Amino acid sequence: MTKTTASAPVLGIRALNRATLDRQLLLNRSGLSAKAAVGHLLGLQAQNVRPPYYALAARLDGFTPQALSELMEEREVVRIVTMRSTIHTHTAEDCLTLRPLVQAARDRELTQFRKGLAGVDLDRLAVLARELVETEPRTMKELREALLVEWPDADPQALAVAARCKLPLVQVTPRGLWGRSGQVALTTAEHWLGRPAEPAPAPDATVLRYLAAFGPASVKDMQTWAGLTRLRDAFERLRPRLRTFRDENGVELFDLPDAPRPAEDTPAPPRFLPEFDNLLLSHADRTRVVPKEYWGRSWQGNQAYCTLLVDGFLAGVWKLTPDALVVEPFDRLTKAQREDVTAEGERMLATLHPGTPYDIRFGTVVRQQPV
Repeated sequence: MTKTTASAPVLGIRALNRATLDRQLLLNRSGLSAKAAVGHLLGLQAQNVRPPYYALAARLDGFTPQALSELMEEREVVRIVTMRSTIHTHTAEDCLTLRPLVQAARDRELTQFRKGLAGVDLDRLAVLARELVETEPRTMKELREALLVEWPDADPQALAVAARCKLPLVQVTPRGLWGRSGQVALTTAEHWLGRPAEPAPAPDATVLRYLAAFGPASVKDMQTWAGLTRLRDAFERLRPRLRTFRDENGVELFDLPDAPRPAEDTPAPPRFLPEFDNLLLSHADRTRVVPKEYWGRSWQGNQAYCTLLVDGFLAGVWKLTPDALVVEPFDRLTKAQREDVTAEGERMLATLHPGTPYDIRFGTVVRQQPV
């Protein structure tokens, strides 16, 4: 720990929790539009179709799923692989800038498939794949089969992954629309949006935006969010413009000088979040949201669960059955907490499933067995 870090004010877990919830629009619902919220949050995790809708329903006042669907149909937001090699819903503007920013990570990802790509000219693959998907949107299966004609000895899956890594491929609608179905079909962001991608930006501006949405945060926190390395230099360039703190373990945290840092006793209402919500994935140290005793409780194998926040922290999981919203807390809730969770559940259902008769049920509390 440097002398500067040692003298910085300490932010405890609850202070970090409240600050992050505020930036994430989860302490109080925001009046932002859906597009403005997607931009402020630097995108929404979107491995499946529904999570972005649940994420915004938890954060915005007056949100309707049609608001996000219309943005997708109008090509003002898109679904594309960006941070952490996962699909995100981004504004068109961020799609054209954030994807180039994380291109180095997509290039590194290709090294995992080098055996299956032996003898493949990746630059030529990118040219051919672009021609294919800009002629008409292609599924991954169609892309694999077309590229195999050129490289019959290559691994088919590796060829498709290479195309996804080399090119900014977006999922075209109706995929991603609320209440509609559609297989994943891909074209380039430039073709879909009708404008060229921007040059890869310096990370400094994105550091400031990350802190506005996820701060206070460490260098490692942002590297975890972006799936990038070597961001220390950007933070150091920005240091004169930032405030510094430290967490209870002495880790240096950076923040915007005028960003909100509410008192740690600020009330935090319950929130129903989708699986893989960015709140739970965007810091190296997740204890600001996930108590240590609940680490690993929000997923099993490759299956992630929808999560429940109570008093600002992960407190359980939930699911929709054909006739009920089933809440499974990790520990017993007080009567008042159950009433607040029920009220929030009713609000979520009215927002996303109006007119559908769901009961709200509390499942049996299952405590994690000691290892």
